[in-house]
Amino acid sequence: MSQVKLPVLSVRNLQKRYKTVEAVRGISFEVMEGEIFGIIGENGCGKTTTIESILGIRVPDEGSISVLGYNPVNASSSVRKKLFNMVGVQFQETKFQDKIKVKEVCESTASLYSKAADWSSLLIDFGLEAKKESFVAQLSGGQKQRLAIVLALIPFPRLVFLDELTTGLDPKARRKIWEYLKKLQEEGVTIVLTSHYMDEIEYLCGRIAVMKQGLLTALGTPKELIKKHGTKNLEETFLKYMDEVEEKGEYDEE
Repeated sequence: MSQVKLPVLSVRNLQKRYKTVEAVRGISFEVMEGEIFGIIGENGCGKTTTIESILGIRVPDEGSISVLGYNPVNASSSVRKKLFNMVGVQFQETKFQDKIKVKEVCESTASLYSKAADWSSLLIDFGLEAKKESFVAQLSGGQKQRLAIVLALIPFPRLVFLDELTTGLDPKARRKIWEYLKKLQEEGVTIVLTSHYMDEIEYLCGRIAVMKQGLLTALGTPKELIKKHGTKNLEETFLKYMDEVEEKGEYDEE
């Protein structure tokens, strides 16, 4: 018998408003253990607000969230500490101090966790070993992006959020990171990622959520959504969804 996988992330009727703007409008989805799950949509569709709400950075107006069995919203300090040690996060525009070396930011990050990965090995895996003694300010945009991913993986996360993880990277570096994420998945790590690269989403993700204007407009595997629209690839399918007008609260689920 195959082992039943349980959801490590559950979002129910999530809503978030900024004054008169409805940033997220009642979305619901689950992410299963060991899954690579993608959230895609145009800029301003609510992806970032959704992830920030899941992480407890923003407090939703309505709805419920469960991360590894815990509610991150208004969580106690003990719950926050538990989640901090189990969840890795990489944001697209991670800010670093200019006058700090790569090895120093890795050492300081590792010191925050009860159990930390070997960051030297991670630097090797992501092609940054030669930059260990360099100041972060001397890194290229792509190198800073790879460093942000390394920092997200230092806590041995059970769940990791990656935001536009390969922006600014060359095709060879992108492909290497894809293979590393597949390796993490094989080890049981659950990954939630956002990306504007549809080839990346199609290659990595078992399922995807398509967001538009704060709504969840589609949920399913890339193959299911491509088949539904009779398109050649996920990019064409994505453009179809962006052209459609969806009724609030309704979405395609395959």
